Amino acid sequence: MSRLLDFNVDGADWPNREASTFVHAAGLRWHVQSMGPEDAPVVLMLHGTGASTHSWRSLMPMLAESLRVVAVDLPGHGFTSQAPMLQLSMQGMAMAVGKLLETLNVSPVLIVGHSAGAAIAARLCLDGGAAPAGVISLAGALLKLQGAAGKLFSPTAKLLALNPLVPRFFSWRAKKASVVSDLMGRTGSQLDADGLKYYTILARSAGHTGSALGMMANWDLQGLARQLPELKPKLLLVTASNDRMIPPSDGKRAQALVADSELHEMQGLGHLAHEEQPADIAKLIFDFYDPITK
Repeated sequence: MSRLLDFNVDGADWPNREASTFVHAAGLRWHVQSMGPEDAPVVLMLHGTGASTHSWRSLMPMLAESLRVVAVDLPGHGFTSQAPMLQLSMQGMAMAVGKLLETLNVSPVLIVGHSAGAAIAARLCLDGGAAPAGVISLAGALLKLQGAAGKLFSPTAKLLALNPLVPRFFSWRAKKASVVSDLMGRTGSQLDADGLKYYTILARSAGHTGSALGMMANWDLQGLARQLPELKPKLLLVTASNDRMIPPSDGKRAQALVADSELHEMQGLGHLAHEEQPADIAKLIFDFYDPITK
């Protein structure tokens, strides 16, 4: 049986722990973090493959000064319960997030998604699960992947993802801190000690790792690309010059498909730019948010 994360043990000093609650929706027990004025407009935060709410640890409090920020652990990730394989598809995750929003009685005015989280945000809007004024894609995996991430989502990788022994082997390997440090270094980002610590905790859980691999086995970006021109919310595409997972050129490709879109490239940062320079990302978000909500 895959080891699952225990919030009372593994999450004893989890970032923004005081903002955490657990909510039942779509057959799952979700880990949700909320902060900011309760009557303020809501911003929904969706992390990428293999991450969790910890990815927003510094950015959330900055946004929460004037917005209600809601961040979730995606199905099978972090402290949200494991999901059936079909629910780990883009459509399945988007549907599950939509059910969660209904349970929370939340209608986000803005959705911020990182990497695969940006694809879920777009799918959620296209499928009618949310109708925000804007979507912000941070290093978004919105098109068929061409960079290093493309290798992770290759047919061979999908076969590995379906092997139940692979998550256990990876979580066993993650007991060596150098393994996770090397993996994160391949993103092109430089994380601090805390950032590496939280990713290490996640990687050592075969349940979390298996869910991340399950996403790779069920991902359909070609279908999303065909529908991107139909996206109604205004789209901000944020890329990073040192991103080794999603090359900045992917942002330009996505911008060409969405008429109401803007592109901004962060210099000197990698795939996890929002963890490296959260203040700069917060400014981008506020600068984008103000005009679209007036």
